[in-house]
Amino acid sequence: MQLGVTPMPDGRKISLVLADVDGTLVTEDKILTPRAKAAVQALRTAGVRFAITSGRPPRGMAMLFGDLQLDTPIAGFNGGLFVESDLSIIEEKTLPPEVAAEAIALIGAHGLDAWVYSGNDWMIKNLAAPHVAREAWTVKFEPTVVTDFSGKLGKVVKIVGVSDDLERVRQSEADAQRVFGARAAASRSQPYYLDVTHPEANKGYVANYLAKRLNVPAAEIATIGDSPNDVLMFRQSGLSIAMGNASNEVKSQATVTTASYNDEGFAKAIERFVLGVRVEGESP
Repeated sequence: MQLGVTPMPDGRKISLVLADVDGTLVTEDKILTPRAKAAVQALRTAGVRFAITSGRPPRGMAMLFGDLQLDTPIAGFNGGLFVESDLSIIEEKTLPPEVAAEAIALIGAHGLDAWVYSGNDWMIKNLAAPHVAREAWTVKFEPTVVTDFSGKLGKVVKIVGVSDDLERVRQSEADAQRVFGARAAASRSQPYYLDVTHPEANKGYVANYLAKRLNVPAAEIATIGDSPNDVLMFRQSGLSIAMGNASNEVKSQATVTTASYNDEGFAKAIERFVLGVRVEGESP
């Protein structure tokens, strides 16, 4: 394939790209492809900063830091915890204990399994529950099995409700948003995950935080993601890119859509929409 640089049709300037991780930056098998890595390097060469945000704990993204050569704050837990690349904490937003307890009860009432994240600890009740093994493989560390979450809710950064009954997860999201209002943020990071965090721990806050810290106007930020919780950062950026594997609901709220995460959608988006690169022989 040959690359050719073409000017962006609308003359848009991008100074920062903020990317979701799962379903976006990495493939379905959690692989950072050589083309994705090269796209991030191309951003750096062009003078465009690059940052990542995820519902994962920062520790669960550490395997990406070296390949991406990150020099921007890393936003784990959807913005509940900002760290440097050495995992030193910059800022942390935790749920009030009473809200954490209420979230666990609501998740249980809907028949979902609850995961609780506090500091570097990931606590669960059932090691055989859906997605536990996959999550441990993804983040490269094991959860702590507990019999009871009470007494462990003092510094909770995120609570996740998990189920393969996607309608239950959707209904849990709607009910959590209604019940908590401004007391907590509740959104699906995947169709089978409901994330409950501090009200400011959302990806819209991440975009605003990075804009202020890096002195980048919101209009010069490009965001890219695939899930409902990515829509909040879409709204705080000048260019929003939905992955091809995103739902129609998410795609409808983005500026443009790229290919799937299994078809180099991230790299193609950076090449085409941010850098203005066309790849000869490849459809847009």
